[in-house]
Amino acid sequence: MPIASPDVYAEMLQRAKTEGFAYPAINVTSSQTLHAALRGFAEAESDGIIQISTGGAEFLSGASVKDMVTGSVAFAEFARVAAEKYSVNVALHTDHCPKDKLDGFVRPLLDISKERVAKGQEPLFQSHMWDGSAVELEENLQIAEELLAASKAANTILEIEVGVVGGEEDGIVGEINEKLYTTPQDALRTAEVLGLGEKGYYMTALTFGNVHGSYKPGFVKLRPEVLKNAQDAVAEKHGRAKAFDFVFHGGSGSTMEEIHEAIDYGVVKMNVDTDTQYAYTRPVVDHIMKNYDGVLKIDGEIGNKKAYDPRAYGKVAEAGMAARVVEAAQHLKSAGTKLR
Repeated sequence: MPIASPDVYAEMLQRAKTEGFAYPAINVTSSQTLHAALRGFAEAESDGIIQISTGGAEFLSGASVKDMVTGSVAFAEFARVAAEKYSVNVALHTDHCPKDKLDGFVRPLLDISKERVAKGQEPLFQSHMWDGSAVELEENLQIAEELLAASKAANTILEIEVGVVGGEEDGIVGEINEKLYTTPQDALRTAEVLGLGEKGYYMTALTFGNVHGSYKPGFVKLRPEVLKNAQDAVAEKHGRAKAFDFVFHGGSGSTMEEIHEAIDYGVVKMNVDTDTQYAYTRPVVDHIMKNYDGVLKIDGEIGNKKAYDPRAYGKVAEAGMAARVVEAAQHLKSAGTKLR
């Protein structure tokens, strides 16, 4: 099936919220990891979201080129062709974009989509994230309001972050402190500035103790009730229950109970990156360790071409990552829910 149209994407998110599940949003950095994500979604019979970060976009343009827009366009066009062979709907998304990279990443991509829509085409990506976690709330929302208007014109969805995610991802560092927990007042101010859909469709990554990176269970101190408190505050003032569509960042080390509680409070998208990176790399290491003397030309020997052919370890890497995507879909209860 093709990449999800704006209408299909909106339907996907609405179904997730109504039926009580969330979509894994899988970060990719190459055609191989893209296929792993597509394969995993197809095997799980789950629609899903595939995303690239600023660093991923640079990498996709070529390690010596490092142009985020070039990498993004190349990725989106390749994905549009490749996804036709998989029996699921997939939305393309750009992940964390801080203030200093907006002009070199999100804004140009929104302009491209706006031009495509004006010609009667689909937008290049289906959604983009503005990461305002490093700036004060008012500046965060001011930029979000501008981007939401541009997103609406481009027929895309905007994702924002209100609060701070701890740890590090693509050079964005968040301290682990009380700012990890978004307040009901922050949620009310978000609704006041951005509206509740009338100014454009947006998803909200409120923070409730989330930390990027790899951690053992129990390290991350999540408080999913933060999401409930935010929804309740907005419902009381605006008369709309579960008005926000939430995004769950930094979920490594979370328990199933915490994940499912967050879904109950309106999480429709959960980012998965650290775990799928490991699931991709681990089989490669296994292949190299088991075929050491074939991968390397040792003591004047010629090695084994079948062992060092990139396809040999690429195939096992794809299978390993795809299996982890299936697991993510099962954990988030999106397995078996594909639209058509």
